[in-house]
Amino acid sequence: MEQLLNYPLVLFVLSGLTLWLATRLGASYLRRKISLPPNVREDFNTILVTTLTLNGLIIGFSFSMAINRYEQRKNYEEAEANAIGTEYSRADLLPSGDADHMRSLLRQYLDLRVSFYSAHGESQLSQINSRTEESQSALWAAVSAAAADHPTPIVALAVAGMNDVLNSQGYTQAAWWNRIPAGAWILMAAIALTSHVLLGYGAQSAKAESALFVVLPFVVAVSFLLIADIDSPRSGIIRVQPQNLISLATSFHAH
Repeated sequence: MEQLLNYPLVLFVLSGLTLWLATRLGASYLRRKISLPPNVREDFNTILVTTLTLNGLIIGFSFSMAINRYEQRKNYEEAEANAIGTEYSRADLLPSGDADHMRSLLRQYLDLRVSFYSAHGESQLSQINSRTEESQSALWAAVSAAAADHPTPIVALAVAGMNDVLNSQGYTQAAWWNRIPAGAWILMAAIALTSHVLLGYGAQSAKAESALFVVLPFVVAVSFLLIADIDSPRSGIIRVQPQNLISLATSFHAH
């Protein structure tokens, strides 16, 4: 399930085809096996409308969850850029030799953070994460050495700023791992399948079948596509662009 959610277009095709087959199952199989008496048609329509409404609500809630997670990733990208920029300025609080070394390390670290957002594939991401850990160790070693040589309150500000830099990366990583739970997807898929089977079972004419059996599965599949695309940080079309980090890197290199 998790691997499928990383490929929104594949999910769109599979969900659309599956939901279309579910409506055909209700229309061609259930209708022949279990007839729908006219006196229960009204009650059936109530159940069908309720099921479709519940399906729409679940899709809406899932879309809201995906949007919130997307906004959270954007906010942490901005916070990370602010933390790195602040620490770059606080490097002036260190002795000149330590300050130049710190700025050089921060520029390298910033390039790695920009690469994190555009990485494709597990191998490339693994390399970036490994280099990021090495860069973080070098940054902390540099600022802690400066603090040990000059244990003053002013240097302590640079240490606190470096702590914010390291923490911001952890918050960003946590936000990228925070996705819609698989259980929510399973519930949404189960309700969608049930509603489409009922839709096919309750269709009363060939004209209704030709329209509803294509339109509704397509609409629901598009909804699944949009939710999965927004919720997938790396595989989707809608992705968080590191605009703040890129802008900061441009100003660093220009400086």
